[in-house]
Amino acid sequence: MSQPSESTALVIGLGNPGPQYERTRHNIGFMVVDALAARERARFTAHKKSGSDAVTLRIAGRQVILAKPRSYMNLSGKPVAALARFFSVEPANLVVVHDELDLDFGTLRLKLGGGEGGHNGLRSISSAIGTKDYLRARVGIGRPPGRMDPADYVLKPFSSVERKELDLVCEEAADAVELLLRVGLEAAQNQLH
Repeated sequence: MSQPSESTALVIGLGNPGPQYERTRHNIGFMVVDALAARERARFTAHKKSGSDAVTLRIAGRQVILAKPRSYMNLSGKPVAALARFFSVEPANLVVVHDELDLDFGTLRLKLGGGEGGHNGLRSISSAIGTKDYLRARVGIGRPPGRMDPADYVLKPFSSVERKELDLVCEEAADAVELLLRVGLEAAQNQLH
């Protein structure tokens, strides 16, 4: 999808439900879609058919559904597939916002398809929708220090230094998603990367 589409877009923020995970690295996807919703003063409500919190709004003149699955990260596929079916959104118009260990904290990258890099949320989505060919907004969280297990690292809160930058990182990631929706993948990549 190199050109922007007029079709409805589905923007999924990945994270884990519950207050104990709210400000953890794995939940940066939730934080970014929250930032997008806040720009429009939009409120998430329960979308019972998918087991997600969702809100419909317009971004760049296009209908966009922002959603946060209520399942745990590694079970994100079922709610994402249900939302895509319910709103008739093709994978080419699906944008998944997620944490990325292989990028330094605050680095943003947009891409279409590719591997899941050990990310269980992406693996679950690819399996549930039957393709890896959907858009991804990758938000860098960096690698764990020393020998810390990546699974433990992603479930920990951001460091005090990172927290000072976190709101800005979320706003920049929200800008990147808006740009992607407005101009399409290639043009957005050319401006961001």
